[in-house]
Amino acid sequence: MRVHFWGVRGSIGVSGERFVQTGGNTTCVSFEHEGQHLIVDGGTGLKAFGDSVGPQPLDATLLFTHLHWDHIQGLPFFGPAFNPASNIKVKGVSRDGWHFKDVLALQMTPPTFPVPLSVLGGIKEITDVTVGEPFTEGPFTVTALEQSHPDGVVVYKVEAGGRSVVFATDVEHGGEALDEEMVQLCQGVDLLIHDAQYTEDEYHGHVGPPRKGWGHCMWTEAVELAERAGAKRLALFHHDPNRDDEGVAELERLAQDRLSVSFAAREGSVVDLDAT
Repeated sequence: MRVHFWGVRGSIGVSGERFVQTGGNTTCVSFEHEGQHLIVDGGTGLKAFGDSVGPQPLDATLLFTHLHWDHIQGLPFFGPAFNPASNIKVKGVSRDGWHFKDVLALQMTPPTFPVPLSVLGGIKEITDVTVGEPFTEGPFTVTALEQSHPDGVVVYKVEAGGRSVVFATDVEHGGEALDEEMVQLCQGVDLLIHDAQYTEDEYHGHVGPPRKGWGHCMWTEAVELAERAGAKRLALFHHDPNRDDEGVAELERLAQDRLSVSFAAREGSVVDLDAT
């Protein structure tokens, strides 16, 4: 199974020379196995994935962890979704009286966007994920687990070809004990991709406003989870929009001092789990 990082930034996309090495696109990661694709989240990085596909139709499943803007704003620019020959299944979780399809449609509704969701003829179905019940998409087995985040979020465990990845962005442990269900989900995974948006000083308000309750983690919590779960590799993810390349590299160094298999996710990078 190959894991491709198309967007690793959180909250809002960024650009400029200070962000070139890490990348500025918001959340999107794809999994490839036996020539089939599973995509998680549709931030601006989804456009980059679509551009890599080119004009040919795409057969894939697109999962959403939740529906905040930085995780859905790439969908209206996802080229393969405009191709009626594509076969794209979209899955997510409906909450608070809103079906998640309606939220996706809302962002593509005047006066905020001129092209409606119905134009995306390559999307053949939009359905809900049942949390806690493993489901199969092609060669992938996926399990969703609820975690703490404003308006809700699920993390996904993706398994294929004897390899496993947990994608855990936009989770907040709150500086408290880790959720034991989360620890169990991550046991022995080949790769843990985990939210690491804040430093301890940022989270507790020693630098800027306190971020507790904003729905994200300190990088130290990502390392702690990886250690407890025995994850084989840890990717620090959902980098703060104010964190430039130098800052990301510094967090990476600090994490590696504690857990040598840690690395910072960077846009365009690929992890081949079959080669490790």
